[in-house]
Amino acid sequence: MSIRLIVGLGNPGAEYEQTRHNAGFWFVDNLENGSSGVRWQKESKFSALVAKTKINGADVWLMKPQTFMNRSGLAVGAIARFFKIASDEILVVHDELDILPGNAKLKRSGSTGGHNGLKDIAAALGTQDFWRLRIGIGHPRSQNTKAPVIDYVLQRPRREDQDSIDDAIGRALQVVPMLCRGEFDKAMKELHTVR
Repeated sequence: MSIRLIVGLGNPGAEYEQTRHNAGFWFVDNLENGSSGVRWQKESKFSALVAKTKINGADVWLMKPQTFMNRSGLAVGAIARFFKIASDEILVVHDELDILPGNAKLKRSGSTGGHNGLKDIAAALGTQDFWRLRIGIGHPRSQNTKAPVIDYVLQRPRREDQDSIDDAIGRALQVVPMLCRGEFDKAMKELHTVR
């Protein structure tokens, strides 16, 4: 078992590009920048932008659903069925309120933690048994703001938080080759080790 599909979650449209909820898009955009010859194509049958790349010599699909976040399952379910990608071969990258900026955590299956994108993907796949890369954006309470969660995730991070999020994305990118080799324990140990 190894990762064959990497899905970055976000909302389409210029008005959402720099918002916290688009951390998954930021990740796949950075992953793409490290790969040669990646060409995004709009695939209406998947309701997504998709690209194919090679990581460790293996074909890996990259995806940015073009539905809004709470309908991400439409895109993920469609591509998984079409290419016969098992749920445990999927890595979904998303923003995580319960992790501070500067941190990223890997986990397989478990609760969707109230994240509407994850809920919709789990419903579309018929299982919660897929990999998640959780990019910390912090919670409004931890950031000393009284903004409601929905407003907070749809706002641009403060400069220092953006720098911390970018650092976490950079560290997470380094473990992608391990995930695509099926070295999940090694990837988790590497990513979760405090430096």
